[in-house]
Amino acid sequence: MKKKLLFVCLGNICRSPSAEAVMKKYLKLNHLESDFLCDSAGTAAYHIGERADARMRNHALKRDFQINSIARQFNPQIDFDKFDFIIGMDQQNISDIKKLVRNSDDLKKISAMTDYCTEFINYNYVPDPYYGGENGFELVLDILEDACLGLINQISR
Repeated sequence: MKKKLLFVCLGNICRSPSAEAVMKKYLKLNHLESDFLCDSAGTAAYHIGERADARMRNHALKRDFQINSIARQFNPQIDFDKFDFIIGMDQQNISDIKKLVRNSDDLKKISAMTDYCTEFINYNYVPDPYYGGENGFELVLDILEDACLGLINQISR
């Protein structure tokens, strides 16, 4: 049975679609793509139907990550049932998702992206690069690469 992962940030145009793209590539490189389903969503409805931020797509492409997802909002009536892991990019995202839980099973599915880091252990969240400069997008990708590899190691055992 496939493990289903949902990555969540605020608007679903920078961090969570990047996490989805990084994870999909790493799963493919490790011949695990048939064992997993990945998606992303935002806690807010700001960018529903839009492609990921062009700056984020460009930085990801330099590392050979394809961000193809279209922004959508987290849907508690569907997503808690569909996904095994709901992974927030920062504490506000996690708090917003936790406000929507229906039961303890929903709550058990929620974690922080940085929980899976093995190198970027001094980060307890993935910083939002939207209002920052070029280095912010690179840092997001650095953290996500580390976290995705840690996540694969933890849940593919």
